[in-house]
Amino acid sequence: MTAPTTDRRIHIFDTTLRDGEQSPGVALNHTQKVEIAHALSRLGVDVIEAGFPITSDGDFECVSRIAREVRGPVITALARTARTDIERAAAALESAHRSRIHVFTSASAVQMEHMLRKTPEQVIESSVAAVRLARQYVDDVEFSGQDVMRADFEFVIRLYREAIEAGATCINIPDTVGYGTPGEYGALIARVRDEIVQGRPVEISTHCHDDLGMATANSLAAVENGATQIECTLNGIGERAGNTSLEEVVMAIHTRRDHYRAHTGIQTRELYRVSRLVSRLTGMPVAPNKAVVGDNAFAHESGIHQDGVLKHKETYEIMNAELVGREAAVMVMGKHSGRAAFRKALQDLGYDTDGHNDGGLNDTALNALFVRFKELADRKGQIFADDLHALVGSGAETSETFGLERFQIAMGTDMQPLAYVRLNTPDGVREATGTGDGSVEAVFHALNTATGITPRLELYRVQAVTKDTGALGEVSVSASYGAMTVSGNGVASDVVEASARAWLRVINHIVGGQTKERQTVTAETP
Repeated sequence: MTAPTTDRRIHIFDTTLRDGEQSPGVALNHTQKVEIAHALSRLGVDVIEAGFPITSDGDFECVSRIAREVRGPVITALARTARTDIERAAAALESAHRSRIHVFTSASAVQMEHMLRKTPEQVIESSVAAVRLARQYVDDVEFSGQDVMRADFEFVIRLYREAIEAGATCINIPDTVGYGTPGEYGALIARVRDEIVQGRPVEISTHCHDDLGMATANSLAAVENGATQIECTLNGIGERAGNTSLEEVVMAIHTRRDHYRAHTGIQTRELYRVSRLVSRLTGMPVAPNKAVVGDNAFAHESGIHQDGVLKHKETYEIMNAELVGREAAVMVMGKHSGRAAFRKALQDLGYDTDGHNDGGLNDTALNALFVRFKELADRKGQIFADDLHALVGSGAETSETFGLERFQIAMGTDMQPLAYVRLNTPDGVREATGTGDGSVEAVFHALNTATGITPRLELYRVQAVTKDTGALGEVSVSASYGAMTVSGNGVASDVVEASARAWLRVINHIVGGQTKERQTVTAETP
C-alpha cells in the first residue's frame, strides 16, 4: 500500500489543558481552563483533551464543566486501563455533546517492566478489557500505547490489533520521550497504516514530544505516511521540552498544502490571540523567535531583507502576519478614545463584544475593561494592539473578594521598601502595610496582611507587552497554598502594580475556591 495522495482532512487534537498543563510551574484554575476551552472551540480544533478526571476532584469537576459548557469539538478525558479510571472519565463526560474516552497503557519493555510491572500478555489483556468497558459508555474510544517508538513492533502489532478488535475507533502512536527521527517515525506510521489498520475506518493519531527538537517534524512525517490526527498544544507547551506545537503543524500544512495534500479546520486568524491567551494564563512566555506566533516571526532586521519585503512581501515571507491574526486594522487608541472606539478596536482584533458567544465580553466585562483602558491610557498615552490583547487577558477575573483601590511604595538606596495597600471588600475597606527586600516583596506582604491569606510564591515572571519605553508590564505568578497550586497574572504600566494585581488575583482564586489541587496520580501519560 502507499500513503493517500488525495487532499485529506487532518484532525487537530489539542491537549493544552491536559499534557500542556503538566508543564513545570503551570497551574490553571477552573475558570482559566474553561476560558481556554472556549478559545480552542473558536479556533476550530476537532478534539479537546480536557483533563485526567481520576487524578483529583478538581480535575473531574473541570472536565465536567467543559463537557457541559463547550460545544463544537469532541471533549476527551484521559484514563488508564483501570476500571475506576474509565468509570470516572465516563462520569465526567456525561453532559458532553460529543465525547471520547482516551485509554492508555505502555508499550515499551522498559515501561512495562519498571513502571507497570506487568508482562506483555497482561498489558494486552488489561487494554482489551479497558477498551471494551469504555465502549459501554461512549462510541468513540482512543487507545494509546506509550513509548511505541522504543517498543518491539511485533508486540505493537498485537497490542493495537487487539485494541481495534475490542472497539477502539482511534489509535494513537505516542513518541512519549521524543526519541524518534522524522524518517523513523514516518516509517512507523506507515507500518501501522499497512499492518494494523489495513484500510479499516480507524483514525491514526500522532503524539510527539520535543526532547530532541523534532516533535513538529515527526508529526508532519506522520501526515505524509497516512496519519489523520495530530495531538498538539498551543505554543508547544507540555512535559519536559514540550509537545508538538499546534500553530506550527497547522501553518505548515496550510502553507505547504501542495506537499502534504491535506488541510485542517483551524481558523488560522485566531492563532495569535489564542497563543497569547495560553501564554498569559499559564505564565509561560512565548520565545521571540518562536515560529508563527513569536514577536520576531514576521520581523526583518537585515537591510537586504527589509528592502525585499518593502518591494514585495513574498521575497522573504512565505505567509503573511494577518493570516495568523498578528495584525488588524485597529485605529490608534489613547486617553481621548471613547467607549464606542474601544469596542470597535476590540472587534477589529476579533473579540466578541456583544457577549453572544461562549467566552464573549458582556456589557459588565466590557465596562470594567474600559475603566482599566482609560487608566492605562492616562499613564501610557497611545495603546497598541498587543496592549489591548493583554488588557482583555487580564480582565478575565474570578469574582473578586478583594479589589485593589490603591497602593503606595516608599523606597530608596538607604531604606527598606515599605508598601501600603488599600483594598475594597464586601465588608468595607481594608488597609495594611508591609516591608520586604524589594518593592514587589513589600507589596506582596502588605496584601497578605490585608487579606489574611499567605500563599507561598513558587514562580514569578515579568515581560513587556510592547517594545516602547512606556510598555505595559505583564506579570505572571504561581503560588502554593496548602495542598493547592494557584496562578495569576496582572497587567499595568508599572511592574509593581502589575505584580500586586497578579498576587491579588491569586488570593481571590484561593478565597473563591477556584483552584487546582495537586495531582495524586503519578503514572506517566502519553
